[in-house]
Amino acid sequence: MKKTILSLALTMVFGLSAIANPIDGVKKSVKTDKSTVTWKAYKVAGSHTGTIKLKSGALEFDGEKLVGGEFIVDMTTINTTDLEGDYKNKLDGHLSSDDFFSTASNPTASLVFTEVKSSGNNSHKVTGDLTIKGITEPIVFEVSIYGSKATATLKVDRTKYDVKYGSGIIGTAKDKLIYDEFDLVVDLQM
Repeated sequence: MKKTILSLALTMVFGLSAIANPIDGVKKSVKTDKSTVTWKAYKVAGSHTGTIKLKSGALEFDGEKLVGGEFIVDMTTINTTDLEGDYKNKLDGHLSSDDFFSTASNPTASLVFTEVKSSGNNSHKVTGDLTIKGITEPIVFEVSIYGSKATATLKVDRTKYDVKYGSGIIGTAKDKLIYDEFDLVVDLQM
């Protein structure tokens, strides 16, 4: 009898909690073939730009409010867009190598939102866990949503993910010195 009453009481407490705090939790998948991720890396003597493809992704909403998101990036698709021919092929190969992103042993990177706060009409401050080369670090950035489109710009410190090639090495030729931070500009279609 005591077990039955305890079971009923727990059911009511947890049942009422669920009714009092309902979460819509609708996940909207990202159209990976229509979404873009552009990277830009900087060095003392200039910069390089390129693209990388999303493998999968979704944003989660409670009604119209952004509450979460998760993405997987296909690291094997690193593509330089500001170079051609041998220079492009060499840079693409070097970025895929163990000097940079080790794509043979780390073919994907991921981003999981851990906190989302509204920061304006269509803007959200997002804290997330970014995983590159199996190393997870927190990152904070802004996401703007307009209908079925979302945009974000992330500034990533590559040294936090054991990507240290050409990072502030004394005596390195100035065109070889690579800044630690690179940008990711994300345009999503849902």
